[in-house]
Amino acid sequence: MTRLRARAALTFALLLAALPARAEPLARELFGAARTPSQEAPAPIGFYSKGCAAGLVAMPESGETWQMMRLSRNRFYGQPEMLAYLQDLSRFAATLPGWKGLYIGDISQPRGGPMTGGHASHQIGLDADIWMLPPKSLTLSRAEREKISSISIRTEDQTRTTRAWTPAHMALMKAAASDPRVDRVFVAAAAKIAMCNAAPQGDRAWLQKIRPIYGHNTHFHVRLKCPPGSRACEVQSPTVAELSKGGDGCDETLNWWVTTYLEELRNPPKRPKPTGPAPKTAKTYVMADLPGQCRNVLAAP
Repeated sequence: MTRLRARAALTFALLLAALPARAEPLARELFGAARTPSQEAPAPIGFYSKGCAAGLVAMPESGETWQMMRLSRNRFYGQPEMLAYLQDLSRFAATLPGWKGLYIGDISQPRGGPMTGGHASHQIGLDADIWMLPPKSLTLSRAEREKISSISIRTEDQTRTTRAWTPAHMALMKAAASDPRVDRVFVAAAAKIAMCNAAPQGDRAWLQKIRPIYGHNTHFHVRLKCPPGSRACEVQSPTVAELSKGGDGCDETLNWWVTTYLEELRNPPKRPKPTGPAPKTAKTYVMADLPGQCRNVLAAP
């Protein structure tokens, strides 16, 4: 065994030893314990919600047009393509009225993988959360970045946007979705409805990439496509709407989010009790559930 392999094996063994005794440790505990990226060429491995990442790069904590938030979470690592995208988008944001740039939330852990809490995706360095709060200052201290919070742009009943939602938010999300590097952008259904109502005819193709989802009222979530040449990266399957030409996603499917879906949240329908083992998720994955290369990423120096 070479010295490098011996060091990698020792790293993996130390991670295992630091965790509570269990038949098989959870993947999120192993990846959550890794404090630095692997010394490998950058590569997304697996799927956005079931994978890991080699050679991730740390987003600088601050720049002329951005600041990374909640630094204590140690989730500011991404593929080089993601870091370049975020910096480009932040420069556009700085041209919008009332915005000095972007406050950026979680990207990925140092080696990607399932997180100890808060996300099902963000596992391969190609997902990032961007705050809805227009930055007034880009000189916040580390302590201030732990205390400040974003703003919600939708009502409590989830059906409409509030006064916090502005044309600048729409312009920012249009720019985010129009970038060819982007696969899709997730945001609260109320924001997508507002954009569908405001976008003029002849300039709506970008709306297809805007996807409604619960829980995205204080930030929006950008997902990049697998970079060219990323053989281990699993491409996201296109939706029916994507396969049809000219769709903007402003149809009855969108309205479902503020009608049927919300009603089911308030009054859950009675369903048969599931039988058999519960499906595995990012919270319960073990290493055997992830791509085989992820074990190498975790063990690498």
